Amino acid sequence: MKLAQKIAITYIRAKLNILAVLSKKKAARAAMKIFSTPFRKSKKQTPPVFKKAENISFKMDGNTIRGYRWNAGKENKLLIIHGFESSSKNFDRYIMPLVKQGYQVLAFDAPAHGQSGGKQVNLLIYVKMLHRIHELYGPISSYLSHSFGGLAVTHFLETIPHDETVKLVLVAPATESTSAIDSFFKILHLGTDIRKEFDQLILDKSGVSPDHYSIRRAIKNIKAKILWFHDEDDELTPIEDALRVREENHSHIEFVITKGLGHRKIYRENMVVKRIITFCGANEH
Repeated sequence: MKLAQKIAITYIRAKLNILAVLSKKKAARAAMKIFSTPFRKSKKQTPPVFKKAENISFKMDGNTIRGYRWNAGKENKLLIIHGFESSSKNFDRYIMPLVKQGYQVLAFDAPAHGQSGGKQVNLLIYVKMLHRIHELYGPISSYLSHSFGGLAVTHFLETIPHDETVKLVLVAPATESTSAIDSFFKILHLGTDIRKEFDQLILDKSGVSPDHYSIRRAIKNIKAKILWFHDEDDELTPIEDALRVREENHSHIEFVITKGLGHRKIYRENMVVKRIITFCGANEH
């Protein structure tokens, strides 16, 4: 962790704990805002393939959501769904191989990410964005997701009609929201009293507790054929969460467990890219 990050975390930690002395609920609200705010922007320069894309956009909640489209007009569509503090341009190496497979490829930057507007994003906002994309540009036959994007797309898919012809790639998905919250609270050294109020905020906002936001739960409502990659050394989305899903032996999920790639290298690894392209291209359209 860089010195500037350590200083920022120390400052936020102190601020929240001081606020908690006055009000646990206010501290929880402040923590929720921080949890939903991407502080790091992707520094990757715009890849050449993105300069060949058709720029598309739509409005949502007063913000402009910006996206890209390649191979417009093709019936079979694939949507790329990036993770937290990432952007569509990180998936540049997938674009042309997918176009060659005959796909119309779509990619959007989530609110507060990349070229899109907004300052915060949470699962409800991300799922809402996926519904809008589905309404405006669907139907979509295949999905390629990473990290937080994986959590979002599973919660989206379980709410729409679909069948086993749909293909879903999950790369290092954020399998359990509770694990992400646990990690956040551990980093900031926040107490259980603030956590109780934090969980209550989620319940008040959505009508369900944090453990509802789980790929392990949602996957039971998904019919799509799934290819799931996870690395043993993933530092952000615990392999243990993924292994619990694997233990349930879902017939429509194929797991690929890697070693030494961590959370971000995994979707750039040649073997992973080739396997995904092959999976998406199987049963030619």
